[in-house]
This record gives sequence, structure tokens and C-alpha cells, in this order.
Amino acid sequence: MSKTAVFCITNSRAQTERIVEQLTAAGFVYSDISVLMPASEARQDIGHVKTSKAPEGTATGAATGGLAGGVLGLLAGIGSLAIPGVGPLIAAGPILAALTGAAVGATAGGVVGGLIGLGIPEIEARIYEEELKTGNFLVSVHTTTSDEVTRAKDIYKAEDAESISSTSEVAVPAH
Repeated sequence: MSKTAVFCITNSRAQTERIVEQLTAAGFVYSDISVLMPASEARQDIGHVKTSKAPEGTATGAATGGLAGGVLGLLAGIGSLAIPGVGPLIAAGPILAALTGAAVGATAGGVVGGLIGLGIPEIEARIYEEELKTGNFLVSVHTTTSDEVTRAKDIYKAEDAESISSTSEVAVPAH
């Protein structure tokens, strides 16, 4: 089965929340939605656990509790990251695993390495990293059909999201 991740950049928490709400209303599940945002956007109700998931220094801790309350707090896997050159970020959803995985430090590192690991071409990954550095948010949703890709892109466009793109990942059968 082929999976496609559909990405966009948003420039506010409110815009991000509207997109997540619309994605779930359109039938996407929270566990397929990811958000990467500046740590300054998280509410103060996050508890931090001082553990590291990436010995290379990409991740400095995992956060528990509500990401920021509201709809973003419903996303799976919430973590706090300190990425050199980008700064502190909060990640939720499948993107957290990509950014805290051991392979991140061995490839391009930081956000770029994690995004490349998700199948995003390096040039786009670098654009997304620059957007995050300026305080923007990265939203993605994993899809399995071309109809879902279209629905996700339509939601992003309706909310005036920027840098909308998608990347396909083909699952390799186990031997």
C-alpha cells in the first residue's frame, strides 16, 4: 500500500487549529496528523520529562500533558525538541518519531534529516526548516488514497496555508 504525506506551512496557531479541525471533520484521524511548531506557542500546562530519545542531541526531552490544550492537545505523541540552528520546537503526531529517531543525527540532522526521513526532498525540507525558524508551523497528514490527498490540499488552500506539497512513500513488503 502506498502512503502519501501532505504538508503545508501555517503562520498562526489559530490557522493551524482550524486546519486540524477541518482535517478531522473530513475523516482524517488524529494519529495521522502532525504539527511542528515553535515551543513559544505551547501553553504553560506542559509537563516535561527529562529524557532523551536521540543520543545525537536532536531531542532534549519528551513532553507530556496537553500540547497546548484544545484540538492540538488531541494529537498523538507530543514532544519537546531542541534542534540546533532552529531552536526549541513542539512536535505532535508521526513527525515526532521522525525527528527523534536515531537516523536523524546520522543523516542531514535536525528538522531537515527528519523530514527527509519522511520522504520529503531535501530542498523542500530546507524550505520548511527556514519557515519554522521564523515562527511558522508545519502541518502534515498521512493519506492512503488520491482522494484523501486532494481533500487535504483543498483544506490547506481554503485556510490560505502556504508551501503546500505532498510526498509518496511506498511500503516495502516484508520477506
